[in-house]
Amino acid sequence: MSAESRRAQRSDEQSTEKKPDKVVRRRRVWLIITLVVIALLLAVCWVGLRAITVKDGLTKSQELISDIQNGGDVDKALPELSENAASAGAAASDPVWWLMEWVPVVGDNLRGVRLAAQSLDALVNGVALPVMGDESDTDPVTVRLLKASEDEGDHITQLADGLDAVSNSPFLISVVRDGVDQVDEVMSAAAPMISMMPTLLGGDGERNYLLVFQNNAESLALGGSAAAQTLVKVDKGVISMGAQGDSGSYQNGTAVDVPVPDAAIQLYTSYLVDHINTSTSRPDFPTAAQILRAWWQRDIAPDEVAGVISIDPLALQRILVATGPIELESGETLSSDNAVSVLLSEVYGRWDSYKEPELVDGFFADTAAAIFDTIAAGDFDIKDMMWAITESASQGSVLVWGDDKKVADAIDGTKMSGILPAHNKDVTAVGVYFNNSNGSKIDYFTETATTATAVCEGDTATFTATGSLTLPLTQRQAEALPRYVQSMTFGARFRDWIFVYGPPGTTLSDATFNGDEVSVMHRDVDDLGRPVVAFEAWFDPGDTVDVTATFVGASGDYGPLEMRTNPMVNGAKPVVTDNCG
Repeated sequence: MSAESRRAQRSDEQSTEKKPDKVVRRRRVWLIITLVVIALLLAVCWVGLRAITVKDGLTKSQELISDIQNGGDVDKALPELSENAASAGAAASDPVWWLMEWVPVVGDNLRGVRLAAQSLDALVNGVALPVMGDESDTDPVTVRLLKASEDEGDHITQLADGLDAVSNSPFLISVVRDGVDQVDEVMSAAAPMISMMPTLLGGDGERNYLLVFQNNAESLALGGSAAAQTLVKVDKGVISMGAQGDSGSYQNGTAVDVPVPDAAIQLYTSYLVDHINTSTSRPDFPTAAQILRAWWQRDIAPDEVAGVISIDPLALQRILVATGPIELESGETLSSDNAVSVLLSEVYGRWDSYKEPELVDGFFADTAAAIFDTIAAGDFDIKDMMWAITESASQGSVLVWGDDKKVADAIDGTKMSGILPAHNKDVTAVGVYFNNSNGSKIDYFTETATTATAVCEGDTATFTATGSLTLPLTQRQAEALPRYVQSMTFGARFRDWIFVYGPPGTTLSDATFNGDEVSVMHRDVDDLGRPVVAFEAWFDPGDTVDVTATFVGASGDYGPLEMRTNPMVNGAKPVVTDNCG
């Protein structure tokens, strides 16, 4: 055989050997593809089956949450909510589900559903149920809250962050987006509060808080006269009561050493820092809190004070819904029906506060102690207490300031912080504040109303805020009031300073008023990054006073218009008309 023939033969043999190898490789590739497709189909089917469980659990959970938010029976709804949340959370925690989240577009929807399910499970079964406890639990509710927040705080924060991130995805289908948005709203409020609880409740050691009681009968921007204070100690969730102070305990007339802007002194005078009762005149709770802490540390005791909490009788009356009636040392019963009238009116008819101030102060101290003991013992309905605190915070009747970053971050942007927003991005807030400037307790009787209007035309945005004050008493009724309730100086004649704050970035355009003796005190002052106009209004029984301020700014992006005002005993709900949204 020639050399050429042998080469041809070898070539044919090699070709024959390669063909089976190529076929085998192709078959292997197709087998792998087939297995992958089958695996994907199985995964899709598996996730689909799990999704049915998740969907059912989430849908029922969301219905129960909506029912609770609308005043439904929590005790009845919570066991069912717990079961559905746990079922949805467990089903969405499947590893196959997690892998499918990496699929483009579809994955965002799966991630959103998983995070929503796990969030509800963590909130309900990780926090709510352990805190509510059962008959076998002997620890105070604050101790249970501390443990639950320590156990679940980091996990809930991670879930909230993930939920917030996925809520911005453009790929969420409508049904998923609706569910994600609802749970995201709950988590965005709950996560910061839960994360700060270990710090707030003394998880790392004892912390002191100054509890301040504001008197709405003598209205000021943040509530009212800050005449009574109590030191509260918290250690590992256990709350105890320390020393108490009242207006007679302080060196009134000698200013505390707290820096405040010149604009604040110009608007509120030196009384902001040299009289403790008027420490809450400026609508900024961090200012008031630091002034009140300085009063305590200078004149009562040099205690370390980690934060200041303010509460008023309007909030106490709601809290008494949760605690039930409380018997006082005097023998009378304080309840959700009579707390405001007893604390803001009746007490001044029992004793002459000028002649027997120690009796009035003692009554307030005993009342504070009785309510405190009930709350510290955990002797209250948790769901009603949550409602009382939430509702009171939304009305400005509960305010919190702390020098810890976690506390500050948790309440940032909420009305509980007592801070006017520094910009108009989220909301465009205007403020109308009624400040009793004659030391009377007449605001148990006065009636107030506020309105706010926004109009955007062309290149201009116009914001108008109006405040109205009426004293619906006859002259004879006013003159029959206890002397301490009447004006200290003017008897049955009264005076208010009314402050109107415009939105940041605007300027005061006009200030008008109705009333026999009303005038503009200041119209060229900026405070808290806002233009301010201040009115002085004298009024007699039967009179009505109206003041209006108009602010203008360049057209732009303005958040929804919002009115901020004092928590008044007889304050009407603000009326807001927004034509810029």
